[in-house]
Amino acid sequence: MPNVARLSITPVKGTALQHPAEVHLDSFGVAENRRFFLIDSDGRLFTSANAPELMQVHADYRPDDEYLSMTFPDGSVAEGSAISVGDTVEVDFWGRPTPGLVLSGTWTLALSGFVGRSVRLVRAEHFGGGSDESPLTLMSTASVEELSRRAGLDDADGRRFRMLIELGGCEPHEEDSWEGKLLRVGESLVRVGTPVPRCLVVNKDPDTGDRGLNALRVIAQYRDRREGALVFGVYGEVEEPGLVRVGDTAELA
Repeated sequence: MPNVARLSITPVKGTALQHPAEVHLDSFGVAENRRFFLIDSDGRLFTSANAPELMQVHADYRPDDEYLSMTFPDGSVAEGSAISVGDTVEVDFWGRPTPGLVLSGTWTLALSGFVGRSVRLVRAEHFGGGSDESPLTLMSTASVEELSRRAGLDDADGRRFRMLIELGGCEPHEEDSWEGKLLRVGESLVRVGTPVPRCLVVNKDPDTGDRGLNALRVIAQYRDRREGALVFGVYGEVEEPGLVRVGDTAELA
């Protein structure tokens, strides 16, 4: 039976992934996941596709008191309250307007210095605001194993896909067949959505951001496109909130 093999979150979109033993799924996703994101000097979304080195930055966030810290590769830390804000902004997330509040001061200096250009940190107005389209993404470890096999590798490292939930005990790309169905994952109930379109980020090493496996090329060799996009994994909506732990079963309802 399918089971939760790994959970992956990051408070700041594009930064290093964390792998908690459990998360609480709400209608918006996970409170500690993608609450923050970056914008450039023109107010456009700025992600690890623009600066893959962001994957080397480790962020920690406490939603109960809105405290955020970011640790950079050289050991320096930018931290403080994420309540004090600057301008209100509305950022285009691939056609979805996302409101937020700009965090000024230490965040701007540290992040701009690290990526070598002017960027600002934004706290999404709502939890889950930094999600691309849906509050939840999932894929099977078997899908990554199939990608590895076709690429001639022992392990393509599923972290490159930055999915919230990875499921063991499935057939390769079995998750594609669940579109529109209800999936009981731990204590939560999820409505499985459409496949996730992939971008160049999946070609990057998930630890360093360096270019590695050309995962997009491998996907293109054996996967059909969806509305012109290369897809891998699926979106999901949370129908019933609940706790999800590594090892929990995932069963079609």
